[in-house]
Amino acid sequence: MPAYGELFILLSPRGKRSLRRLMPGQDVHGSDGVIPAAALAEAGFGVEITTRQNVPYRIMKPTLYDLVRGVKRQTQIIYPKDIGYICMRLGVGNGTRVIEAGSGSGSLTVALSWFSGQSGHVFTYEARQEFYDLCRRNLDWAGVGANVTQYLRDIAEGFEQTDADALFLDVRTPWEYLAQASAAVRPGAALAFLVPTVDQVALLLKGMESGPFDGVEVEEVLVRPWKAVADRLRPADRMIAHTGFLVFARKQERSEAFEALKPLGTRERKQRKALLERLAGDLEDAGGADAMEE
Repeated sequence: MPAYGELFILLSPRGKRSLRRLMPGQDVHGSDGVIPAAALAEAGFGVEITTRQNVPYRIMKPTLYDLVRGVKRQTQIIYPKDIGYICMRLGVGNGTRVIEAGSGSGSLTVALSWFSGQSGHVFTYEARQEFYDLCRRNLDWAGVGANVTQYLRDIAEGFEQTDADALFLDVRTPWEYLAQASAAVRPGAALAFLVPTVDQVALLLKGMESGPFDGVEVEEVLVRPWKAVADRLRPADRMIAHTGFLVFARKQERSEAFEALKPLGTRERKQRKALLERLAGDLEDAGGADAMEE
């Protein structure tokens, strides 16, 4: 049964879901009548309770999916379809020390706090005061966040951590902070980035070419629901499609000896040659700029 102060979901016969917090004396009022708070406290999850107009409602326990969708937002949140995959790819579990930037409305922060458990810790960075405050309010609302440390600072100044297990960046220009990201995590750590456009992906990939990163992958997660009717099973008319590109990598020092032994086809050899030429050109440009400054 829901305890006072606990979140619960009311589901109407028409399919309307309402996420609420049970508080003493705060009865639920609606078009179908009133449900007393005391009656809700006595009922259990997974049962039906009737209003004073004798309309049945179902009481459900919120899942992490419901909490993420229910956060108050002033920014675009990261969707559950992406959050689950991000946490899997970063290896977030009990005991994981993970860095996040920026916090935004805190949808991912809620999930990271949930998954990292009592032995783990989340370090979340946000440059704007209003989002910093909103993230904390959402953590408190969701009943998580005891294992979260917030920082109100620009990540251009670097991260406080130097041995985190994983790092996630959701910022407009992540390629500008690759040095800071690399310095914040231990060798072999997993990193993930979220960017919405192809141009941003290309700039991020170019930025990672000369850094200690390997195993780079670019993916997007699409969710296509189906109408759950046995006699008319078919895809739904709408789907949750592109919400952002996910870029994954590992912090990994690279060597010419290792790269030279990789099996390459004709296309891969051409791509590697072009990469080396581009990196050499970048070094020459950097050397010329340093000479001009001197």
